[in-house]
Amino acid sequence: MQLSDNAQQLDLFQLFKPNLVTIQTKFTFIDLFAGIGGFRIPLSELGGVCLGYSEIDKEAIKTYQKNFVNNTDSDELFLGDINNINKLPFDIDVIVGGVPCQPWSIAGKLKGLDDPRGKLWLDVVRVVELNKPKAFIFENVKGLMEPRNKGSLNYIISNLTTLGYVVKSQVLNSYDFGLPQDRDRIFIVGIRNDLDNCWGFSFPKPLDKKIKLHDVIDGIEKSDFVKKKFAPEVLYQGGKVPASRGRFQKKDELNDFFTFADIRDGHTTVHSWDLIDTSAREKLICKAILKNRRKKIYGPKDGNPLSFQVLEKIIPNLNQEELDILTKKEILRLVEDKGYEFVNSKISSGIDGVSKIFLPHADAIATLTATGTRDLVATVSLECQQPELYKQDFIQKIYQPKKFKPLTAQDYAKLQGFPESFQIADSETTAKHQFGNAVSVPVVYNLAKALLEFIL
Repeated sequence: MQLSDNAQQLDLFQLFKPNLVTIQTKFTFIDLFAGIGGFRIPLSELGGVCLGYSEIDKEAIKTYQKNFVNNTDSDELFLGDINNINKLPFDIDVIVGGVPCQPWSIAGKLKGLDDPRGKLWLDVVRVVELNKPKAFIFENVKGLMEPRNKGSLNYIISNLTTLGYVVKSQVLNSYDFGLPQDRDRIFIVGIRNDLDNCWGFSFPKPLDKKIKLHDVIDGIEKSDFVKKKFAPEVLYQGGKVPASRGRFQKKDELNDFFTFADIRDGHTTVHSWDLIDTSAREKLICKAILKNRRKKIYGPKDGNPLSFQVLEKIIPNLNQEELDILTKKEILRLVEDKGYEFVNSKISSGIDGVSKIFLPHADAIATLTATGTRDLVATVSLECQQPELYKQDFIQKIYQPKKFKPLTAQDYAKLQGFPESFQIADSETTAKHQFGNAVSVPVVYNLAKALLEFIL
């Protein structure tokens, strides 16, 4: 095992470009909702020339211009707000853009096309109609494809199709294109229907190249131990694999991350009563509340406060003093006229500012966001392969000695596949916000490569 350093880190943009013949023919594009250039980097690498870019965020514009515009002699146009873009004074081959995603994101208000930012799709349609590019690529959050937004997605695709385009959409995950990040995004691609082979486009297949967090993030321990396989009855109560498990939770392996939450359970869920001095009896009380808090007989919420009268029926010989002690330890709190609930009642908030800690050998970290994350990375490896000891081993060897770190803005850049030469914003907070909003560079590279074969 060894600590990775800057010299060993990977320039993911260079590493995960396909070994295909470079497209020699130049093409032109405009960059809508340009952000900091997640679309521009791969399109330029593929031979594209940017004729104009549109963005309204002042800090994003500074970063974009520092990396692309101020270092060239081109006469490309700053197009400003998309609302002001009409027929351009030049022909363009491709229009790209990451349309603001908040209206469709679970982190936003879910107002869809009723949100002013959702209505920007109407401007997208208008710009396409006026300028008739050969093709376009637009990106958004996966939420746009969910059932509640089906009508909005159909409306967008229908309007683009009516303009004379063959339109296809698909969710692509950054992990499938060489990044250790679990990031699903929908891509809407259109090819003008008067072009030869306009129906031939298909989305790129996942790459075979896979790396882990320790290949990308500075200062964390690298290990290559082989993980053991377990039968379901060893890892899960009753042997039943929970349906809610995600893509990066193998049903026959120990998880590569630990979640800090009092309102859920699992073999790598760390509770507040695991982290402070609590008796076996106190743990029993907490687990009884955890088991019953979501039952519909106690209320309609996804987790309901439970009164003493309810608790004394499900916990043998319960007395008020026991609940008072757990309240003083700040594990429980009393909600007036309702009952007791956990203080740490939101998964996103975690416990003491920690939501998840990923181990160095994890395949992927959770989706980076513009609003930041409470997901951290362990700086040392954990090779314990005994399910009954796994969580306690983690607490003793990683959590208690604080052998974990937050992600830096430079880590964000690498996890999004930006090249090493990219100049990030001076403010760490601003840079993280910008990368969290950005599109993953290798995903666009592979998608655009597949598309350009049908329009050039």
